[in-house]
Amino acid sequence: MIKTYGEMIKRHTFEGRYEYLKLGGAVGESTFGFDRWINQRFYKSREWRSLRDFVIVRDNGLDLGMEDHEIHGAPLVHHVNPVSVDDISAGLHWILDPEYLITTSKETHNAIHYGDASLLRQPHVDRAAGDTKLWG
Repeated sequence: MIKTYGEMIKRHTFEGRYEYLKLGGAVGESTFGFDRWINQRFYKSREWRSLRDFVIVRDNGLDLGMEDHEIHGAPLVHHVNPVSVDDISAGLHWILDPEYLITTSKETHNAIHYGDASLLRQPHVDRAAGDTKLWG
């Protein structure tokens, strides 16, 4: 199934967007291996850096574009469909199309790739006087 930004934003909760995007990969799964230089050259290109800036602005610098999900640290721009060496080598149009990109935090990006919601940043809980519960 090809995932898109347009479909993702129809989900009105952070959890719904995460569920739509998660890939369920495994830690240590090979991606680019010896061809990692191709990936690195792409992500350093002028076209990518310009598009990355556009996507971050479009998403207001928010994690999965969701209000109340500020990103503390450097935002990442995530391809909602995995990119392969062949996709980059062939210069496929969709790898530079904002319809297939979303702004994420590092934690959310890792959770999407590894399919582990426990990696997601937990919401801030305000404490109140007399609150004796230590955690969440």
